Amino acid sequence: MEDSDRADPSASTDPSPRLLRESGDGGRVQARLEGDWTLLALRERVEALRHELAAMPKSGVSWDLSAISRLDPTGALLLWQAWGRRQPDDLRWPPAPLAPMFQALFARLSGKQGKPAKPPRVESARRLGQGLLNLVDHLLSATTLLGQVVRDLATLARQPSLIAWRDISAHIYRSGAQALGITALVGVLVGITLSYLTAKQLQNFGADIYVINILGISVWRELGPLLAAILVAGRSGSAMTAQLGVMRVTQELDALSVMGISHTIRLVLPKMVALALSLPLVMVWTSSMILLGGMIAARATLGLDYVQFLQGLPAAVPVGNLWLGLAKSTVFGLLIAFVACHFGLRIKPNSESLAAGTTDSVVSAITVVIIVDAIFAVMFSDVGLKA
Repeated sequence: MEDSDRADPSASTDPSPRLLRESGDGGRVQARLEGDWTLLALRERVEALRHELAAMPKSGVSWDLSAISRLDPTGALLLWQAWGRRQPDDLRWPPAPLAPMFQALFARLSGKQGKPAKPPRVESARRLGQGLLNLVDHLLSATTLLGQVVRDLATLARQPSLIAWRDISAHIYRSGAQALGITALVGVLVGITLSYLTAKQLQNFGADIYVINILGISVWRELGPLLAAILVAGRSGSAMTAQLGVMRVTQELDALSVMGISHTIRLVLPKMVALALSLPLVMVWTSSMILLGGMIAARATLGLDYVQFLQGLPAAVPVGNLWLGLAKSTVFGLLIAFVACHFGLRIKPNSESLAAGTTDSVVSAITVVIIVDAIFAVMFSDVGLKA
């Protein structure tokens, strides 16, 4: 806090802050401030003074600060707010050396509060440009990481002993086996909802039996792989990013670099391989749970027997849909792990960057999965569908 010495030895020895209001010539109001306007002096009178200052007219007031003996940022802020965050036209400063100190306090407040706002168009253009620069930066960084992955794959082909089998096994367990519970719960609930809504519509046309075709093709071809990928991206992808981020914060990544151990061989590739292997299995499990929920709902709404549902499913769904779903899940697994590692390696050694990087990782992974799924839908629109 800034504090100034007393200006006038003859001034009143009472340090309590006071606001004296007098009527001047021509109906002009004169406001004279006395005492110490500091945090210590204001602690008991701040509310009363705030009300007195608020009762002053907004214009036509002469402010006299010459009798203030001390002023700190707290008192200056109280006056600045009463003035409407601008310096009044009629203002009398105290004699030197207090005047420069007081002026510096209000100038600092003016610098914080009085910056002119940028025009909306300029601000929008700035944000758009910054967003494009960030996108280009991410693309360049991802391309660099992809090149390093391809390069290290060649290294592993020459030296298979460098493959981290234990890490791959551990990641398969974490991203696969430990995800079965949540994927089963979500799958059954989604299957019940989808089957219930579909059955209600088919009943209007007397086509109840076609609920098997709609559920089977949509689940094995689109819904199962997409739902499994989104759940794994939110669960396992975020964990991978957080793990790399914590290693950055604790300087473990720097230690690996000092020891000459490649980040991609030791950290990135095991995650990508594990997720490419585990996600297709999770997809099969999730799709089965969706069909189980759909079968239960079909029995409740349409009276469709379980045996009839299971027997009609292979005939209604060509096997090409299953292979397409498995292929999509493998690609989704590689992309989710790659995006998670990309954001994890970019995290800076602070908690704020760790939180932001984990959030961006999940959002980006889900977005990439949806984009790639749309590409698959267009490219393989004729695969697994009967004419």
